[in-house]
Amino acid sequence: MTIQRSVFIRDVVWQRLRHNRMAMVGGAIVLCMFLMAAVASLVCADPSVIDVGQRLLPPSWEHPMGTDDLGRGVLVRMLYGARISLLVGFVAVGVSSLIGILFGSLAGYYGGWIDALIMRFVDIMLCFPTFFLILAVIAFLDPSIWNIMIVIGLTSWMGVARLIRAEFLSLRQRDFVLAAQALGASDLRLIFRHILPNALSPVLVSATLGIAGAILTESALSFLGIGVQPPTPSWGNMLITGKQTLGSAWWLSVFPGVAILITVLGYNLLGEGIRDALDPRLKE
Repeated sequence: MTIQRSVFIRDVVWQRLRHNRMAMVGGAIVLCMFLMAAVASLVCADPSVIDVGQRLLPPSWEHPMGTDDLGRGVLVRMLYGARISLLVGFVAVGVSSLIGILFGSLAGYYGGWIDALIMRFVDIMLCFPTFFLILAVIAFLDPSIWNIMIVIGLTSWMGVARLIRAEFLSLRQRDFVLAAQALGASDLRLIFRHILPNALSPVLVSATLGIAGAILTESALSFLGIGVQPPTPSWGNMLITGKQTLGSAWWLSVFPGVAILITVLGYNLLGEGIRDALDPRLKE
């Protein structure tokens, strides 16, 4: 019966999502990004190979997106940059979701002084502007891609914690939880087996939107020179080269900038669509 109900809910959610055109557009953009990252591993060209004789060539059949000031193909670097963006987005959101789920579950389930302590810590973290907090932490660390991902994750878990706490406060007094508690289920089993699976819907939406935020943050850090370091291609550090030659080589700024814009827009559209599909108040 439980399996049939889960399948029914999944089908209803999929039907709602499928009829949301904007969500489908966002999903298509996200799928294209995955395809770009997959194609990058099949491309033979090395994105860091320098060819001074090919420097600052405009878009052509040989180089569809032109070349940069070191003669490297912009298209190849864009494909490899998609892999970096995906990696940063998923790892950063994974770290933030795990931390947020842990703290939110403890606060929502136990309540009392544990809830008060955790939520005051969340309030303190929210007092600091996230981007400037990331800048402060990165200043003391090497600007490597792994440090960037972990720092973004460690500074963006507070929203997930609040969502999970709210869901736990709503679910912990439900009949199925009280029944499991009466049968002698431990706190860990109640949290991770009975309550948490029913509280993950808003986290899925938050994670989808969070990937867009992480990609945007990484691009901003790389643009400032403290993110992913050359010669590793990143859409953010590609914009630095474009800024220096904006008047004579427009393609160095336009293509990475448009890629960031479209990717962030795609994840936001998909996240909004998932939120609408999971909202039980909407009519089918």
